[in-house]
Amino acid sequence: MKKIIPVLIAVFMIIVIAVIGVGARLMEKYSYSKERADLTEYFEVRGEGDVPVILQDERIEEHARLIDGVCYFDLATVHKYFNDRFFLDTKEGLLLYTLPDAIVSTLIGEQTVSVGTDGSTRDYIIARYEGDVLYVAADFVKEYSNFSYTLYTDPYRMQVYTEWNPRQTATILKDTQVRYQGGVKSDILTDVAKGTEVTVLEEMENWSKVKAEGAFIGYVENKRLSEQTTVEPVPVTDYVEPVYTSNTRDHKINLAWHVVASVAGNDTLVPMLAEAKSVNVVSPTWFALSDNAGNFTSFASQNYVDTAHDMGLEVWALVDNFTNPDVDTYEVLAGLSTRQHLIDGLIGAALQYRLDGINIDFENISLYAGEPFVEFIRELSIPCRQNGIVLSVDNYVPMGYTDHYDREEQGIVADYVIIMGYDEHHKNSETAGSVASIDFVENGIANTVAQVPAHKVINAIPLYTRIWETKGTSVSSQAVGIGTAKQYIADHGIVTAWDETTCQNYGEYQSGDSYYQIWMEDEESIRVKLNIMSKYGIAGVAEWQLAFATDSVWDVIAEYMNQ
Repeated sequence: MKKIIPVLIAVFMIIVIAVIGVGARLMEKYSYSKERADLTEYFEVRGEGDVPVILQDERIEEHARLIDGVCYFDLATVHKYFNDRFFLDTKEGLLLYTLPDAIVSTLIGEQTVSVGTDGSTRDYIIARYEGDVLYVAADFVKEYSNFSYTLYTDPYRMQVYTEWNPRQTATILKDTQVRYQGGVKSDILTDVAKGTEVTVLEEMENWSKVKAEGAFIGYVENKRLSEQTTVEPVPVTDYVEPVYTSNTRDHKINLAWHVVASVAGNDTLVPMLAEAKSVNVVSPTWFALSDNAGNFTSFASQNYVDTAHDMGLEVWALVDNFTNPDVDTYEVLAGLSTRQHLIDGLIGAALQYRLDGINIDFENISLYAGEPFVEFIRELSIPCRQNGIVLSVDNYVPMGYTDHYDREEQGIVADYVIIMGYDEHHKNSETAGSVASIDFVENGIANTVAQVPAHKVINAIPLYTRIWETKGTSVSSQAVGIGTAKQYIADHGIVTAWDETTCQNYGEYQSGDSYYQIWMEDEESIRVKLNIMSKYGIAGVAEWQLAFATDSVWDVIAEYMNQ
């Protein structure tokens, strides 16, 4: 027996040690870690003054900056998330914001701001450069944008809300922690006390993803949460979106462009309109930018306007940026002073000649000049709105490479957005083709009304076609009016047939080494285009140009106008 006792003791000790070992492993496995996460790493703080941003319930790539105790967003972030109407005038060192009735202006690096002729001062620098990046104070952005933010410290981070959708919330039932990941061994982000409310972002089997006060997004055990409740957040209403009133008409528009290349050209108005039907707006090509200082040439005539008014027509005079090739559109539009000089000149002419509207036909605008162009339209809209002058803007058919024309913003600040629904194939095209096939036209209208209210959209149709000549690898064309095209077909004995793909009458013939093709614009093709315009319920039609019209085409357009 004495020999057995030592053995039993040894076995017992082995069992005890084993139990202790198993227990230790179990405690190691199931006990709650007390390790705390490195919050600088968690929030991805990038250095001194850096402020990570949590937008709604997601940490975004863009960060704010804390400078002299003030939070700033870089301008690109302002445009992306809050308001893209802020405009950096690099030529004059200004940050601008255009309201329906005034321009808000502040000199970069200053604390004063002007709204029209009224000035005021902030207790912080409104906009400032850090290196090459322009930063705008969050509180100033907030004056013109509807969002809220809370700045937290240790480390600095910013919670931002731009939407106030219903949220699922739960109450913490017992003091616990929000952890970086689901699991008791995950590092602690923050402590949450009993009774604290958290937002539930995602519920899993044992853990839920939550957001706690301080913009901590992590995980809490489900057993620590009460049942979820739907909460309706109280929206921020500090800022009320301004109303941009419009000078739109309560009837369909039928605008005919009248090419006036000299003062004498004004005398052609009456004969050109002799057979026209249902035209209610004429747009003479009177004005053209003449230099980079914002001056323009003019063929305006009071007699022309009076004659048009006597005929029951409105006059929306056109201004272009391409008649004088030495003009740099960017140079004209990039600075506030030159923009305002141009605007003052146009409004002065409109009032002097009693014009009903101004038609902006700025083409081939570079990507670099896109933002100045849109700012020009915003600023021009102010005196147009104040003086009852219709502002219309000509646009290419929407394509990805013309997004910088910002048709959506045009549709807000201007009265009419005109689609130039032609030049699908133009004089510089490397292949022959239709000037305006039906898919090209419909896509242009559909893509525009997706951005601009239909009652502000006018689609322009071509009263011309192109006669194409292919000789070897050389492709060339000449644009001719409908009447001339019909005569050409008759003179050359061309047999045309309806092409369902383009919805045009197509003809071709061979002469020597040259192969000729023509996709006709005529009464049939225009009727199909007008039917598409009726389908989308847009504001009306425009024609390029009066000199190309025929009596029969006017009859078709009149049918559309009378619908």
